Amino acid sequence: MSDITLDQLPFIDLYVRLDKPDQAFYRSKERGKGTISQFVPPEYQLVIDRFMTAVASTMGEGFDGSIDFEGLRCRLSRQKMSDNTTWVCARRINTIIPELGKLSFAPHIYNHMHGLGVRDGLILISGATGHGKTTTAVALLADFLRTYGGTALTIEDPVEYMLKGRHGDGGMCYQVEVKQEEDWAICLKRALRWAPRYIYVGEIRTPKAAEQLLRAATTGHLVITTVHAGAPEEALMGIIFLAEQAMGPGASNMLAAGLTALVYQTMKETGPQIKYLFTEPDSPGDPIRSLVRDNKIGMISTYIDRSAARLANAAGPGATGSTESLQAWAASQKSPDAKNPASLASLPDNKATKKV
Repeated sequence: MSDITLDQLPFIDLYVRLDKPDQAFYRSKERGKGTISQFVPPEYQLVIDRFMTAVASTMGEGFDGSIDFEGLRCRLSRQKMSDNTTWVCARRINTIIPELGKLSFAPHIYNHMHGLGVRDGLILISGATGHGKTTTAVALLADFLRTYGGTALTIEDPVEYMLKGRHGDGGMCYQVEVKQEEDWAICLKRALRWAPRYIYVGEIRTPKAAEQLLRAATTGHLVITTVHAGAPEEALMGIIFLAEQAMGPGASNMLAAGLTALVYQTMKETGPQIKYLFTEPDSPGDPIRSLVRDNKIGMISTYIDRSAARLANAAGPGATGSTESLQAWAASQKSPDAKNPASLASLPDNKATKKV
């Protein structure tokens, strides 16, 4: 048997034909090569053959799933092509649970995100495919469990990072893997009966699941979910669009009431760049809530940009960070003061760097 392992291939996504042997391709995780489709070198052919057999056995007739193969964990998506060939895309999963403090967020943004663990409501992690949404969401959940304790329940398809078990002195996580599209809402409804402090939903795909998500976010839980979107506004509109199909026009009001934070993430070679919105706790008149409630979501970016520019000017020459990095605090309509820990935690000049 060859000593070469699949883990040695520096892939993010691996494309392998399943119905018969064929040339495999991959997208590299090496800097500057992430958009290039490359041939898998011939010396990997034996391990590719073993992987093909293992995937076919694991997936059966299914189209989505996950696999643990020779120490490597991958998320799988199978497709039958127009020429009747069958291929699978294997996305590498880093089994090491990410740490929020090591994801290269600006310090004032990290401090504020860390402090969200004491709140309830909905945290949306949004962005395009492959830009680290799941990594950020999992790091956030693990950080909350280690810091604040409590019970978490994740609902995923498939389970990616292995979060089950103890976290810190008082955190415990359970993980549920969804098998059918219609099971998302059912699993969310059952999750509420466990009285979890935190709920992580891998992705919202159905109207009923969106409805249950909003209900969970407005009944004392802190819910974290990921949303595919090309802009922050699209993430909010996507949730409303799905929820309205199940519950009617009340979806906007429920999202406005439950929204805690929105992270829109774009992965660059230097690290994640984010646009970050947050609402103030116990403030129905918060401007972000008002825009969502009044169906004026398209105005959010303009509001943030103007607020961030004013904040940058007010911070003076000692402030650091770009306008984009200052958006963590720009959504707040109040001046920071000692009675508002949320705003203090995200001051751009880092005067409040003590962790909550």
